[in-house]
Amino acid sequence: MEPGEPREPREPGPGAETAAAPQWEEAKTFYDNLAPKKKPKSPKPQNAVTIAVSSRALFRMEEEQRIYTEQGVEEYVRYQLEHENEPFSPGPAFPFVKALEAVNRRLRELYPDSEDLFDIVLVTNNHAQVGVRLINSINHYDLFIERFCMTGGNSPICYLKAYHTNLYLSADAEKVREAIDEGIAAATIFSPSRDVAVCQSQLRVAFDGDAVLFSDESERIVKAHGLDSFFEHEKTHENKPLAQGPLKGFLEALGRLQKKFYSKGLRLECPIRTYLVTARSAASSGARALKTLRSWGLETDEALFLAGAPKGPLLEKIRPHIFFDDQMFHVAGAQEMGTVAAHVPYGVAQTPRRTAPTKPAPSTQ
Repeated sequence: MEPGEPREPREPGPGAETAAAPQWEEAKTFYDNLAPKKKPKSPKPQNAVTIAVSSRALFRMEEEQRIYTEQGVEEYVRYQLEHENEPFSPGPAFPFVKALEAVNRRLRELYPDSEDLFDIVLVTNNHAQVGVRLINSINHYDLFIERFCMTGGNSPICYLKAYHTNLYLSADAEKVREAIDEGIAAATIFSPSRDVAVCQSQLRVAFDGDAVLFSDESERIVKAHGLDSFFEHEKTHENKPLAQGPLKGFLEALGRLQKKFYSKGLRLECPIRTYLVTARSAASSGARALKTLRSWGLETDEALFLAGAPKGPLLEKIRPHIFFDDQMFHVAGAQEMGTVAAHVPYGVAQTPRRTAPTKPAPSTQ
């Protein structure tokens, strides 16, 4: 070969392509990991089980609330803007929301094209300027919350039906009462007195019966005529279903999602588990509660009849992500044992003007 004459290209040696392939795959994996992860699409509200959560339920905002109460809205907004890169600490609804997202991941694996999922909406009367800190906090904890409702000081309750809300959780008791009066399943959520670890792979929801899943018919009998009359009334009406209470629709929605796992042969591995935890006694008044659920085509995975015993110790064993009750002394007892409890302000145990919602509870279909 003469000097300066171009060399003929050499054929790659045997195994060269094979050697290059793993290197390329390794590099591709490296750059894929650097790329932002694509989040799944939000389901259409009419297809989803929509959980509306207030900012003070999802995050701890005691200091911010103190500033708002003592110094007013302008100082509150200023404080939020100055701290918008500091994520809020998790609030009482945080483990519940994480459990909802864990169920969604399982549902997407089994039904990639289905929109029958939980959809979480952050609902707050905060000023829109505070939204940046809320968004930063949601991204910090890798939560999948795409729908926001920030009403700038106005009550957000009028928007709940437009969001197809199946359940509304708030730290504001008055707004919860407004929602109940509008026929929307709602509860005031409280932080437990101590932290207790909850299951990361299974959503656990515990319900009281009367004035929560059922109407307050039986509680009215107790209050007006005493326990003996109540037992007699329940025996006489054992085969007559109780009317629905404010959270019946939410249990119905949970049952609908459970059946999607059952149809895949996963009843025993279902990532949703429900509990009836009631002060009723099984022998004298339990049958009517169970027959009422059956008449609705519903069930709970476990039914615990306590015959008036405290609920806190059993809830400590269950470790639900949330427990719903209409009576504050049961809520307080649950809190003491480390349970996130939510008060449903419905029925005769409440103030007289709050005895019933003005409209029936919404259907989940």
